[in-house]
Amino acid sequence: MLFWTIGWPIIWVLIGSFSFTGNAPPEIVAYTRGAISISMMVFGLMTAGMANLPGNIAQDRERGLLTKIMSMPISPWRDFTGRILALLAFSVLSAMLVIAVGFACGARFFFTGIDFMASLAFILLIFVASAGIGMLIGTFVKHVHGAIMSGVGLTVVSAALSGVMTPYAYLPSVLQDFARIYPISSANSAITYLLVGEEYAGYNPLSTSQPFLTALVALLLFVLGLITYSRFCWKKE
Repeated sequence: MLFWTIGWPIIWVLIGSFSFTGNAPPEIVAYTRGAISISMMVFGLMTAGMANLPGNIAQDRERGLLTKIMSMPISPWRDFTGRILALLAFSVLSAMLVIAVGFACGARFFFTGIDFMASLAFILLIFVASAGIGMLIGTFVKHVHGAIMSGVGLTVVSAALSGVMTPYAYLPSVLQDFARIYPISSANSAITYLLVGEEYAGYNPLSTSQPFLTALVALLLFVLGLITYSRFCWKKE
């Protein structure tokens, strides 16, 4: 889980910084590396929520710890809060390390204070959506290996199809529509737009009602995951 959340994104920051930008004009190299660093940071956040969280839930189920917790006067909300706070701390560490490596490789950003605060809000939405999906996986996939691999697989596939790992401009029209709806890719585009510019995001994700849709879908995924986890994962057999 450490490899997929921190190691893998950092490897791709290094590859992207020194391979994919080799023929780029010098004036855009730093910002291209910035866009790559943002995408890999988002990938790390996705993996933390969609693979680490369900893996943690499945591990506690296999070890019998979840059954012991359920036998105590502890509500699923407290268990959920503990897992989410631990995931948040780990996600912040992952994001900071990936961005730090990107900066060390020459990634640069330009933004105002408002842009930075807005970017933090979109990062939080990515965390919320990923945690919601992770709780759904952790509820229905009961074994550790299956939960982790299901999360990693879904992370890689959805990131590739939605424009997180593939430039938005290169996606076919049907996947561009999906990228605008999928809250993680939409938030990724918004962060890229705010920190490095529309040229690197591929479009303006802050136009019309897209930010509202991104927040709405992310929160719906989170609430759905929370309700599903509390009702089914905590159900005594």
